[in-house]
Amino acid sequence: MTGSCFWTSGLLFLAVFVKVAVLTNDGDAVFIREFTLIRRDHLPEEPLHDGSQKPEDPSSRTARSEEDRDTLWDAWGSWSECSRTCGGGASYSLRRCLSSKTCEGQNIKYRTCSNVDCPPDAGDFRAQQCSAHADVRYQGQYHEWLPVYNDLDNPCTLKCKAKDSGLLMELAPKVLDGTRCYTESLDMCISGVCQIVGCDHELGSTAKEDNCGVCNGDGSSCRLVRGHYKAQHATGKTEDTVVVVPYMSRHVRLVLKGPDHLYVESKTLEAVKDELVLDNSGQYLLENTTLDFQKLSDKEVLRITGPLGADFTVKVLFASGADSVVQYIYYQPIIHRWRETDFFPCSVTCGGGYQLTSAECFDLRSGRVVVDQYCHYYPENVKPKPKLQECNMEPCLASDGYKQIMPYDLYHPLPRWESSPWTACSTSCGGGIQSRSVSCVEEDMQGTITTTEEWKCLYSPKTAILQPCNTFDCPTWLAQEWSPCTVTCGQGLRYRVVLCIDHRGLHAGGCNPTTKPHIKEECLVTVPCYKSIDTLPVEAKPVWHKQAIELEEEISVSEEPTFIPGPWQPCSRTCGAGTQRRTVKCQVLLSFSQTVADLPDDECEGVKPATSQPCYRTPCSGVSGKEDEKERQEEEEEEEEETPGREELHDWEYEGFTECSQSCGGGVQEAVVICLNKQTREAADQSLCVSSRRPPQLLQDCKTQPCPPRWETGEWSSCSATCGVGLMTRTVACTHRPSRDSNHTEAVRDKDCQNPKPSPVQACNRFDCPPMWDTRDWGQCSQSCGGGFQKRQVLCKQRFADGSILELPDTFCPSKSPINQQPCAKKECPPQWVTTSWSQCSVTCGNGVQRLQAVCRKQKEDGAHWTVDPGNCSTMARPTKIRPCSLRPCEISVKPVPSILAQKKVYIQWKKAKKLHLVVGGYGYLLPWTTMVLRCPTRHFRRGHIQWLKEGKPLVSFPHLTVTSQGYMKIQQVRASDAGIYTCVAGQAHEHFVLQIIGSKKKLSLPEAWLLAGKQKVGRLDVSSTGDRFQELPIPLNQYDNLVERLLELKGNLPDEKDVEKLHSSEKNRSTKVDERVNAELSSHIVLIADTQRLDEIMNNLSEGLGGTWRERLITQLLSELTMTEVETNESTLHPPETAESSTQQPLLNKPNVKTQVPKPRSPVIIQRPRKVGVVPSSDMVVYVGVPVLLQKPIASLELRCETLGNPDPSLTWTRNGKDLQYNNRVGLLPTGSLKIQSPTKVDEGLYTCTARNRLGSSSLSSWLQITGSKGRNCVQGNSMGATGRICSERSNSSQSAELCHGPACPLRWRVDPWSPCSASCGGGSQTRSVRCMKGPEGRSREVESQHCLSTGRRPSFTRTCNLHPCARWTTTHWGLCHGQCVGPSLATQHRHVFCLDANATKVNYRMCSGLQRPSSMKNCSTETCALYWRVGQWTQCTATCGRHGFQSRQVTCAHRRSGKATREHQCVWRPRPPSWQRCNILSCGRAGECRDSTRYCEKVRQLELCPLPQFKNRCCHSCSNT
Repeated sequence: MTGSCFWTSGLLFLAVFVKVAVLTNDGDAVFIREFTLIRRDHLPEEPLHDGSQKPEDPSSRTARSEEDRDTLWDAWGSWSECSRTCGGGASYSLRRCLSSKTCEGQNIKYRTCSNVDCPPDAGDFRAQQCSAHADVRYQGQYHEWLPVYNDLDNPCTLKCKAKDSGLLMELAPKVLDGTRCYTESLDMCISGVCQIVGCDHELGSTAKEDNCGVCNGDGSSCRLVRGHYKAQHATGKTEDTVVVVPYMSRHVRLVLKGPDHLYVESKTLEAVKDELVLDNSGQYLLENTTLDFQKLSDKEVLRITGPLGADFTVKVLFASGADSVVQYIYYQPIIHRWRETDFFPCSVTCGGGYQLTSAECFDLRSGRVVVDQYCHYYPENVKPKPKLQECNMEPCLASDGYKQIMPYDLYHPLPRWESSPWTACSTSCGGGIQSRSVSCVEEDMQGTITTTEEWKCLYSPKTAILQPCNTFDCPTWLAQEWSPCTVTCGQGLRYRVVLCIDHRGLHAGGCNPTTKPHIKEECLVTVPCYKSIDTLPVEAKPVWHKQAIELEEEISVSEEPTFIPGPWQPCSRTCGAGTQRRTVKCQVLLSFSQTVADLPDDECEGVKPATSQPCYRTPCSGVSGKEDEKERQEEEEEEEEETPGREELHDWEYEGFTECSQSCGGGVQEAVVICLNKQTREAADQSLCVSSRRPPQLLQDCKTQPCPPRWETGEWSSCSATCGVGLMTRTVACTHRPSRDSNHTEAVRDKDCQNPKPSPVQACNRFDCPPMWDTRDWGQCSQSCGGGFQKRQVLCKQRFADGSILELPDTFCPSKSPINQQPCAKKECPPQWVTTSWSQCSVTCGNGVQRLQAVCRKQKEDGAHWTVDPGNCSTMARPTKIRPCSLRPCEISVKPVPSILAQKKVYIQWKKAKKLHLVVGGYGYLLPWTTMVLRCPTRHFRRGHIQWLKEGKPLVSFPHLTVTSQGYMKIQQVRASDAGIYTCVAGQAHEHFVLQIIGSKKKLSLPEAWLLAGKQKVGRLDVSSTGDRFQELPIPLNQYDNLVERLLELKGNLPDEKDVEKLHSSEKNRSTKVDERVNAELSSHIVLIADTQRLDEIMNNLSEGLGGTWRERLITQLLSELTMTEVETNESTLHPPETAESSTQQPLLNKPNVKTQVPKPRSPVIIQRPRKVGVVPSSDMVVYVGVPVLLQKPIASLELRCETLGNPDPSLTWTRNGKDLQYNNRVGLLPTGSLKIQSPTKVDEGLYTCTARNRLGSSSLSSWLQITGSKGRNCVQGNSMGATGRICSERSNSSQSAELCHGPACPLRWRVDPWSPCSASCGGGSQTRSVRCMKGPEGRSREVESQHCLSTGRRPSFTRTCNLHPCARWTTTHWGLCHGQCVGPSLATQHRHVFCLDANATKVNYRMCSGLQRPSSMKNCSTETCALYWRVGQWTQCTATCGRHGFQSRQVTCAHRRSGKATREHQCVWRPRPPSWQRCNILSCGRAGECRDSTRYCEKVRQLELCPLPQFKNRCCHSCSNT
C-alpha cells in the first residue's frame, strides 16, 4: 500500500502541472519535457545550462576525487531520492562545471535503487502513467488510456491506447525513470533512454539469469526434465495426469497434439488446491504464476516462464478421436541446496584465533534446514568450501590471580590435515600401493591436538591417502652369450653365465629360482671327426675351453664310490700337437670320520673318465717355413722375365665395382681391375698383364640413403667385484644419424633397432676370493642408556667363483680381526628410584615396622650415580616396602605417663549438619553455623583435669564456647572468629587442632606469644600458667588450604551415592555382622576424613611443578579415593578405636544407606579392619590383612582375611616376603580368596601381602606374621598391637594342648604331621595324619609311648572327613559372540550357559551345585572398538630458548591398536589422557642487561605492532629494538 499511495501522489502532481499547461494553451495538450523526467522536489537548485544561479550548499557535496581535481568539474553531489519505492527505480547525482569554458563529460550520473518487488496490488508502472491522463481531454473528450508495451522503435516514450476507440497516442516523449523498456526485460528507461540493466540490478551490467533463475549462475541449481505422454482412450478414463511440475520450476513448455484438451490443477505447500480450465488462448493467472496458453486447430501449447508458485499438475481431458501425444520440458529446481552459514564463534576469546563458516542443507520449499543426505542426493550439488578469517586478534589481559592466561605466543593455529605414516608397500617391486590415514585436527590454547570434523580443513586441499610405491622393475634373470662348443668336431657342450639383475643393473638376489635359465646345453659341430691323431686339431677359444673343462669335470666326493678326476697336467709340448694327462681315482667319503678313502676302480660304476687328451698351444716355427719363402721369390723372378712376350695378348680392363664400403649412410666403391685375354675375352691371371700399365684406382659414392637406427655401445665399466663373480656394465642405446654429413647421432626407441640387443652387462673376475672377514649386524645393546655394549659375529669366509661361500677357521683370514664389541647407548639414563636404607623403627620399644627409603638418582656416563630432585621421578611409582622391627622390651612403668590418643586426620565438612564430633590431632574445615564437639581422648589421665588453650593462651569461655566436665570442648554454631589453633593439655602431653571456617578469607598465623617466648624456635609453645614447655607445633597452619579449596571446587564430580552403595551391597555375602551394622548406620556425605600422611604425599607431588593436567589428575584421584573407600559413621569420629593401629591407610567417608543400583567401574580397594590379637578366644584365629599378627601359643588354624571392593570383581593373589606363595595341603586359599594356614609354625613367619587386581588397577595390603614362645607365662606389650596395656595369659589349665614348648619346662608334647590328601574329591572322603608323643627339647626330642603325653592334654585327632559336597559340578558352554560397541570399559559383553551336572553327566537341579562356586555366565569382552589407546607423537620444538614462558606440544590421538587409525577422542576418555603440552627450557635468559628474543613468535609480535606493550617488549627485546 505504501508504494501505491506514493505513486498516486506523485502522479497527481504530474497531472496538476499538465492542467496548467492546458489552460495556458487554450485547450491543447502540451507536455513539459522536464516534468516527465523528474518530479519537482528532484529538480536541482541551478539549471543544467546556467551557472549564474546561487551556489548550492557546499556541505552537500562530497570531497573532490583525484580525477575531478585534474579536470574542471566540482565534486559529485549527493544521490537523489529514488524515483520508485519498489520494482526498481533510478537515482541521480549532479556536479557543476567550475570553469566558464565547457567541461568534458556528463554533469549527471544514474544508479538503480529500490530493487524490491512491488506488492501484487500496486499495478503496472507504465499503466499508472497512462491512467494519469484520464482526466485530460483529447480532441474534446476524455479517454481511458491503456499502456502500449514493447515498442521496438521508441520503448521509452509513453504510448497509450484509448480503451473505447482504440486510438493510439504518444502522451509523453519520456516515461518516468525506472519504467521497464520491455515487459520481459530488466532494462530501464532513464531520461528517455533505454539503459541496459543486468540481473544484478546494475546499470550497464551484462549479467543474465541462467535457466534456474540464478543471476550469473551456471545452471547447477536445477535440472532439465524432458518427457512425453501418450493418451490411451481405451482405458475408459475421462481424464489422466500428464506430469506433475514441482514448485519453483521454470521455463515450462507443453505441446499437446490431438483432439484432447489441457487443464491445470495446483496445490500449495499449505495443501490449498485450485484448478484452471484452459478454454481460449491468452494469459491466465494461477497461484501468482502467469500461464500463456495458445489453442490452435491441431494442437495446444502451454508456456509458463515461472517460477511456479505451487505444484502444478497438468492433466488432459479426453475427447473422442485418436489418442493425443503430449511433449513437455521444464527446469526443475534442486529443492535441497547447500547454504553457507554465518561465521562460527571465534576459537579463542583473545590472543588471535580463527572462525570458519560451514554449509547446511536447506529445503527451499519448507525453508528449513534438513540433514545433509538430502543434498548429497543431487550430483549437481557441490558443497561449498568453508571460509576462514582471523578473529579476536587483541592480546589477552594479564592474569586475574585465579586462572592463568596463556602467553601471547599461543596464537590459536588453524585446523590442519594431519596424516599418519605411510604403510608398508603392498609389493616389493613391480609397482605397489601404500596408504595412510588423513584426519582434520585442531590445536587449542594449551597445545592439545584433537580430531575434528573434516569440513574445517577444507580451506586447503586434503593430502593424498594413496600413493604408488616400489615402481621399479622386479629382478630378472639375464643370460650371457653361449661359449663356443667344447669340441671342434662332433657333439660337445657349451656354457653360459646367468645372472640376477635388479632395476639398477646390479647383480643381486630376489629372482625366482624356478625360472632360472639353464647354463649348460649340448652342442653339435658339423665337422666330421675323421682326422688322424697326428693331424693338428682346430681348437676352440682357449679361455672357454678351459672353463668348459673345469665346469664339466667339477665332481665332488660323495658317500657313493665315484670316479674323481684330478687336474690336467701341462701339455707335453710347448708348440704343435701334444698330450696332457691327469689322474682319475675311485674314491668314497666316509661319513663317520669325514675322510676320503681310495678304492679299486671296479668299485665305481660307470665309465672311467679319460686320463689323457691331445693338446695344442701354438704352431712351431722351423725349416719348412724358410723353404716356402724361397720358392715364392723364385716364382716372382720368373714372372718378370716372361712379361715382355705377353703384352699384346693380355691387357688391363675395368669390370664392375666392389661391394660398397658401408651398408648405408654413404660409402665408396672401387672399380675392379682385371687382366683380360684379348682373344678369348676371359679373365686371366694378373701376372700375365704388365703391372706398369695398370689403370688408376677409380672410386664412386654408394649407399647414400640414411642408415636405419642401430645399436651403439659404450665402454665397459670396471668390475663391481674384485673376486668371486662381478659385473661389468656398459651403455647400450639405439641411435640414429639424421643425415650423411652430420657428425652426431640421436637416441631413439629400442624397438626401432633390430634384435638382438647387445648385452649391457657381463660377468667378470670369475675366480675364487681369498679368505676374508665377514661381519654381521650389531646385536642389541646390553643397556638402553647409561653406556652399554653390543656385540656382533665376525666370521672368516671365502667366496668362490660359482657364488658359493665357505666358512673357514679364523686362522685362514688376515691376522687382524674386526672388532666384535663396541660401546653403545651413551645417552644419559632417566632418573629412577633407588632404595637406600631402612628408616628408624616406628616405636622406641617393643615391636614396630620400618620402611625402605628411596631417593631419586641419575646415572652419569662413568656409571656413578648422583641424587636429583624427587620431581624428576614423579612419573614412576615409588617403591614401598615395610618390615618388622623389634627394639628393647618396653619397660613397665611404675607410674603410667599420661598420653593423648590423637588422630592425625583432616576433617572436611561436605554437607550442612547440626553437630559434628571431632578428635584432636589434625585439621577441621567446617561450614559456618555448625556445632562442633572437639574431644581429647586420654590414657592414664582424668578427663576433668584436661586444659584447653587457644592460640597458646588459656581458653576463655563464651556463651557459645564451653568446656564440659568430661573434657570436651563444644562450640555452638562456629563462625569465622572461632578459627584458630586449639590445644588440649593433659599433664606433659599436648595435642593441637587447627580449625578453619569454609568460605572465610582469613589466613591463620602463628600466635605472637609463641614467636617471642624465650626466643624459642618458631612454633614452640610455652604456657607459663602450667609451667609446661611444649614441643614445636607439629603441623603447618595453612598447609592444606589450597588442596581443600580445590576439593570443594570439584564437589560436583563426586560419584553417585547409589553406585557406591551398590559396591557395598555386592559384598554383602562376605560381610560380617559389624559390616551390616555399619551399613545400617550410614548417613549422607557429611564429612570427608583423610589421613594427613596421604595428603602430605599428594602435596609433595603437587609441589614438584608438574603440569596442570597432572595436578588435576592427582586431585581427582584423591577425591575418588575419598568417595570410594570404606565408610565410617559419624559416631566413629567421636569414639576412635582404642588401638594405635586403628587408623587406616585410606581416608574414610560417611555415606548414606540408599537403594542398590548398577555400580560404576571401580579400581580395587582392600578393606582394612582393626583386630586385637593379644587374646585368642579360640584355636581358630581370623585376622584382617593390614595389621601385624603375633602368635605366642599354638593354634589350629590362622585365617588372613582379605576383603575387597571393586567393579569388575578383583582377583586376589598372595605373596610371602615378595615371592609368590607356594600352596600345599597346609597352606591354601579359601573360596573367598582369604589365606588359611593350618597349625602355623616358625617356618610360616614372614610378610604376607594380598594384592587385588582388575582391569582398572590394583591394590595391596600386608601383614607381618611372627610366632614366639615363652616359659610358662606369656606376656607381650601391646604397643605394636594397639593394646591398651600388657596382655598376659597364664597357662592355668593343663588340658590346653598343641602348645609348643622349648627346654626342660615342657619335656612331653604331642606332635602332629600335616593332613594327607583327601581320599575323595567329592561326596565325602577322609584325611589322616600321624600323631606322636615326643619327649625332650625341640631339636633333640624322641618318640615315646602315647600314654606319657596323656597328662599334657587330650590326644589330637588323627582322622577327619573332607570334601563333603555332593559329586556334582558346574559345566559351561562356549562363550558366545561379543556384543556391544565399546566407548568405555565394561560395555561389551558375551554370554554362555551354565549347568549343574552329576557324576553321570546328567543335568540336575542347580541346588546340587550350591556348595561350589558357580562360574560366571557373562563377562566383559573386547570388541574392535574397545582396542583403543592414546597414541602420542613427538614433542614439538620449544617455543622459547629460555625464560619461564617456553612450552612444547605433541599430538595425542585416540587410535585403534590393530589398525592404527585415529578415531574420536571421547572413545578413549575412560583412560587417562597423556599430557599434550609441557613447559620447557625453564632456564635463566642470561645477564640482566642482555637484549635478546626468548620466543620464536617475535616476528609476529613486531608485525602486529605489539612492541609498545611491556610484556611483549621484554620477551622480544631484540626484535622490538629494530622497530
